[in-house]
Amino acid sequence: MDKEPAPTHPALAGFAVGGDDLLIGGVPLPRLAEQVGATPFYAYDRARLDERVTHLRRTLPDTLNLNYAVKANPMPAVVQHLAGLVDGFDVASAREMQTALDTPMPAARVSFAGPGKTPAELARACAAGIVIALESEGEMRTLAAIAARQGRRPRVVIRVNPNFDLKASGMRMGGGAQQFGVDSERVPRMLGALGALDLEFMGFHIFAGSQNLDAEILCEAQRNTVELALSLAAHAPAPVRHLNMGGGFGIPYFPKDKPLDLPRLGANLEELMHRLGAELPDARTMIELGRYIVGEAGVYVARVIDRKESRGQVFLVTDGGLHHHLAASGNFGQVIRRNYPVAIGTRMSQAPSETASVVGCLCTPLDLLADKAALPPAQVGDLVVIFQSGAYGPSASPSGFLSHPAPAEVLV
Repeated sequence: MDKEPAPTHPALAGFAVGGDDLLIGGVPLPRLAEQVGATPFYAYDRARLDERVTHLRRTLPDTLNLNYAVKANPMPAVVQHLAGLVDGFDVASAREMQTALDTPMPAARVSFAGPGKTPAELARACAAGIVIALESEGEMRTLAAIAARQGRRPRVVIRVNPNFDLKASGMRMGGGAQQFGVDSERVPRMLGALGALDLEFMGFHIFAGSQNLDAEILCEAQRNTVELALSLAAHAPAPVRHLNMGGGFGIPYFPKDKPLDLPRLGANLEELMHRLGAELPDARTMIELGRYIVGEAGVYVARVIDRKESRGQVFLVTDGGLHHHLAASGNFGQVIRRNYPVAIGTRMSQAPSETASVVGCLCTPLDLLADKAALPPAQVGDLVVIFQSGAYGPSASPSGFLSHPAPAEVLV
């Protein structure tokens, strides 16, 4: 009979166990490994994706649109699945744009943001008819020249670098000097210039930071975002029809992390949507979430190929490593290295009884997937599972390092 594992970390609470084996999408881990054909691999649970989107829909205002940030996990099967669940896609490259356009999502519901868009990328986005987030006045003029050559009038928003940041966030992308967006105090002048060009103004994209677990801080940022959008709308050459409020919703990676209070955010957004409905009645308002949708739905699986002891310390050497999962190694955004939640996926019924470090197959001491973790004794052939791996996995890792094969990815 299936049972839930002891919830030693929030990440494990949604996964079932059958005997000794972790179940992914109802499939025992050893059988899934056979099906994939090799380790290491990433596995994403479609039921957990469905559950997360359903939870968001039930908790957030009905009038608020839900966009998926493709950069969090651009695997085509995942993006295809989410196309039927969310209201739009946000992309950050031409390749992500093509992945989004290969789904049933209408082009009008795809937006393209990011600094340093090349003329070729802007030309493709203009031809595709997606919404383009302008990151500078120079980019605006480049796009206007491309649009004139194509005989098209692209729909644009201005990405705003707000005069506030998202405190206690994993990555700050607003406030101060930034390579992202246009400084909020410069936006009115840019709006005047935009009005003289043959570009269709749609609105604003305001994003202050990511990976935040403090609902009150996020609520404050959302209120500030709305105030900023309303003040800038007074300078706009046309009514605001598109307002991307960003996201920043975090997930718990480490033992002391507490899950985000989503109902608190929902109540705050409900108030803000009433105000926006009154003051920007033409605006389609959205939040843009990536990690919060996919992060907890994915696991990274590697096989133990050697068990060794060095001066009293146990090392489980796997066929995986930081070249596949840079974030789990602590080299992607962590200041002080902490372990992602980890388990021996083929010994889930056994209690932790030893301390072991899980390492990869690379010739560098940085290749550390778990440092001195409490685990059941694992042997060669066992499968190690790194949880919270659905976002910023393969696409955020140096897969070419030391020329090892790339990991497989499956949607289960």
